[in-house]
Parts: sequence; structure tokens; C-alpha cells
Amino acid sequence: MAQDPKEREDREGELVTERKGKVAKPRRFKVVLHNDDYTTMEFVILVLMRFFHRSETEATHIMLSVHHKGHGVAGLYTKDVAETKVAEASDYATENGMPLKLTAEPE
Repeated sequence: MAQDPKEREDREGELVTERKGKVAKPRRFKVVLHNDDYTTMEFVILVLMRFFHRSETEATHIMLSVHHKGHGVAGLYTKDVAETKVAEASDYATENGMPLKLTAEPE
């Protein structure tokens, strides 16, 4: 007769391990740049290259999306990384007199 593993552990002192399910991937967040009427296109490209490690071509493409659609995605990150990038880029924009708005939003 088959015994319950926990009963066997209690009676025989055996170590029974449980298999745990797969670990869920952390939720990803997109860093979104929002259009405004004052931040220059060149500055947006600079921010994308400096803080999001985009090539000049990629940065230009994202900047044009921001310009034409009102927003553009700079990248996908874990929540902590996305929030840090938003804070760093926003601080840099403020230091340079630009009202660039960035947000971290769930993917």
C-alpha cells in the first residue's frame, strides 16, 4: 500500500522535498516619452542615446514617434530599472531646462 510522503517522513525520518512551480517572470514596464511643445528633438535624441543606449538611428525613430503620435517607448525594463531611468532622465531634462515628461507604465 502506498503511503503519504508526509506520513513516511514522520515515521522514518526521511527527507521529502516538494517541487515548486516555475518562477513567474517579473512584470515588465515600458518607459514612455511624452510629447510637449518645448523640448527639442535633438534633446530627446540625446536622452535616448545617453540613458537608454539607443543608436542615433533608433533614437531618431523613437523621437519621430513621440513627435507624430504624442508618445514613444524608450525601452522595456523591470519596474525598478524603469523607474530609475525615468528619474535619471527627468532630472537631466530639468537640469537642462527641458520639460520632457517620461513615465514608467506596465507593459
